Amino acid sequence: MFDVFKYRRPAIVLFELGLLGLANYLAFSLRFGGAIPPDFFSLWLLTLPLVVGVRSLMFIPFRLYQGLWRYTSLWDLGNIAAAVVLSSALIAVIVNPMAALAYPRSIILIDTLLLICLMTGVRLLRRVYRGLRSGQRAEGVLIYGAGDAGEMIVRDMRNNPYYKIAPIGFIDDDPKKAGSRIHGVPVLGNRHSLKSILQRHSIHEILIAMPRATPSELRAILKMLEPFKIPIKTLPNLSDLLDGKVTISQIRSLAFEDLLQRTPVGLDAVPVRRHIKGKCVMVTGAGGSIGSELCRQILEMEPTQLVLFERYENSLYSIENDLNGRNRPTPIVPVIGDITDKFRVRGVLETYEPQIVFHAAAHKHVPLMELNSCESIKNNITGTRILAQESESHGVEQFILISSDKAVNPSSVMGCTKRIAEIIMQSMDGMTDFTCVRFGNVLGSNGSVIPRFLEQIRAGGPVTVTHPEMRRYFMLISEAVQLVLHAAAIGTRGSIYVLEMGDEFKVVDLARNLIRLSGFVPDEEIGIEYIGLRPGEKLSEELVGENETIERSPAQRIFKVRPAALPDRSLLAKRIAELEDAAKGGRSADIIPLLQAIVPTYRPIFDTNHVASFQASSSRR
Repeated sequence: MFDVFKYRRPAIVLFELGLLGLANYLAFSLRFGGAIPPDFFSLWLLTLPLVVGVRSLMFIPFRLYQGLWRYTSLWDLGNIAAAVVLSSALIAVIVNPMAALAYPRSIILIDTLLLICLMTGVRLLRRVYRGLRSGQRAEGVLIYGAGDAGEMIVRDMRNNPYYKIAPIGFIDDDPKKAGSRIHGVPVLGNRHSLKSILQRHSIHEILIAMPRATPSELRAILKMLEPFKIPIKTLPNLSDLLDGKVTISQIRSLAFEDLLQRTPVGLDAVPVRRHIKGKCVMVTGAGGSIGSELCRQILEMEPTQLVLFERYENSLYSIENDLNGRNRPTPIVPVIGDITDKFRVRGVLETYEPQIVFHAAAHKHVPLMELNSCESIKNNITGTRILAQESESHGVEQFILISSDKAVNPSSVMGCTKRIAEIIMQSMDGMTDFTCVRFGNVLGSNGSVIPRFLEQIRAGGPVTVTHPEMRRYFMLISEAVQLVLHAAAIGTRGSIYVLEMGDEFKVVDLARNLIRLSGFVPDEEIGIEYIGLRPGEKLSEELVGENETIERSPAQRIFKVRPAALPDRSLLAKRIAELEDAAKGGRSADIIPLLQAIVPTYRPIFDTNHVASFQASSSRR
């Protein structure tokens, strides 16, 4: 089979030798008005081998035979000009001694200019042809942001014919850029002219080329683009661009995570690594959303052993395989067990002797815990108490409780049980350092609102929101765990730390954003339905309680809570015992009064009749 690429370079050399002869002949022809006198025609024939030979040899050090014409740049054009000018100077020095007739200097000058034009022209024609071919197949892209990132993206599109996208124009809110062009691509207008731009042009997707954009700016842009059913793409955050350059290969779909406040660069991993490296660490609830991410990040800190404590075998199996697949030297120990089983907890602590325990196991679903309050007490209070007491008895150095913003001025059984778990931590008086870390909702965690919304969107809607004014804090799981580890590294006995969660989101805005990011138009293609508050839910969560004060900690985005006075230890132990007895006996009616006796700020939103009606409606659904 004939191989075109094998003979490509010889063909280029022959073609350019032909250009050298053509330019030289045209120079003679132009010098004499199209009719070359016989003497000078003989001079041309005599000197042509010398001219071609000198120029072709001069092209070698400038590598003019090696460049790919479709990637011709200003650097290539500069090399062409330099090679032609230098070879012309050399020709002027050596050509006259070869012939009796003087070689006109004007011919050398004309030849030089013609040759530069011919050699650059054929290369640029190749680029133009390539651009026309790619433009015919490409889908139109409207670029939001006519800055450095937008310029680099357009340049990359122009230089690569294999990409199936082509820039149609820019949108930029800077009035100084209106009407200007970048690499021939016009700035068509600002955000207010978006509707007319989309009507006039065939736009297949919108690219947000603003790596420096803040989450609030991205939310505003997404709100503006909400009525238009066009895919929205974006570029990596500026902190993720290690070399500051952007290319088409980095374009990705805009995700909800981009709309959240990101963890600031500057959290120093050294204290966390120093705190964990060389120690045996145990994580309860290791198969859950927070627990599994804790395990992944802890494994990177080189503990001597990582104990995974989990009661659900499938979840445990999944996280064990994940961690073993990371090829780290740390031994991974999967343990099936229940934190409410005192003897199992004791046996595990005696066998593996962990120095640090991260307690992430908990019941966390608010409406379900309203309907199953006794189980919430067993897991979140009894389990925490057993684990804390056994940890203290077995010499655990540090115990970190993963708490919740729902523990603050609680309105639900779940939130109140988490607040009591915090109180248990603060009442321990042995050698173990007990620390609590509070934060709000994390994106994508098991049972959270976002997976539910996505399921409803995939099913065609409607997306169900409890209340139009419902607000929640949201954070990425990886960032939340990173901050938990930093809190553990700075933790002091009995402290409660709060993670700075950024701004609260309206849940309905979250739903609208997810609908739009899924490629649908809210209210038109996917509807939103309000179903009313569920048992135990508040319209807005808090991170600091009524009688608590907040102060800064040594780590960014982590604050220390100074709590109110704790109840007397003996009285607390008595009331917790009563609460646990009621839960063990299944006496649900006694739970709320007993919770209020321990946590005076607990104010149930719904009475038991409302819970019963909710249970009935849930069974009908």
